[in-house]
Amino acid sequence: MIIDFHTHTFPDAIADKTIAYLTEKGGILPYRRGTLGALIDSMKSSGVDYSVVLPVVTNPKQERTINRVSAENNGKNHVFFAGGIHPDCPDVCATLDYIKESGLFGIKFHPDYQGVHFDDPRYINIMAEAAKRGLYIVTHAGWDPAYRDHLHCSPDMILNVLKELKGVIDNRLILAHLGGYEMPDEVLEKLIGAPVYMDTAAVLRPYPDKCREIILRHGADKILFASDSPWDSQYDYIQYIKAFGLGKQAEDMIFHKNAEKILGIL
Repeated sequence: MIIDFHTHTFPDAIADKTIAYLTEKGGILPYRRGTLGALIDSMKSSGVDYSVVLPVVTNPKQERTINRVSAENNGKNHVFFAGGIHPDCPDVCATLDYIKESGLFGIKFHPDYQGVHFDDPRYINIMAEAAKRGLYIVTHAGWDPAYRDHLHCSPDMILNVLKELKGVIDNRLILAHLGGYEMPDEVLEKLIGAPVYMDTAAVLRPYPDKCREIILRHGADKILFASDSPWDSQYDYIQYIKAFGLGKQAEDMIFHKNAEKILGIL
């Protein structure tokens, strides 16, 4: 079984326009259209059994619609959804209660697109409340191609959060991009062994050797297979993991066992 823990989709009516905007802003070409249908087609052709869609709330007014759509589609067509929340959410507890009661496994942050540092008190409060409800927290980590002028989620910020919420969010925080996009050396220096999961989204192609080192040193039991589709190829990312020669036990944890535990589908 293979579960892709980090993908993105957009409503059919705005998908092409949104992808075009993000492509221009970040300078990265997509591998597929950013629709749910395109993701399902990719899963079928790539041998991916389940995917996880991670929505990004860029304005508090989007929360209600994004979370309703996520809840309505969660689990259908072998696709699971996270909930979305903005750091300026007017009612954090009510929003998290809705996400939990809707059966969504957790929430997604994107500090760059939300314009907030990861160790900001607003995020810390949301994470503490999410953990109380048994929710997982996924965050973009490291640089973002569209925001080269400012780093919103560094390894040091992550360490600040882990210190502030020690024992509260341990093993409930999931760092995208193996702990820091375009920051593998700092991840190796500062985050190896921390009580966090890391996903492989968007980093296996640009620096595979460093990624293999991070996986080996952090431990396969804390790594989640992820492609960042439509920004990269699900099929290619499966091949990258297999090429690392990690062994069947490690591959099983990375490809599906760790994700099954988080998603509650063991």
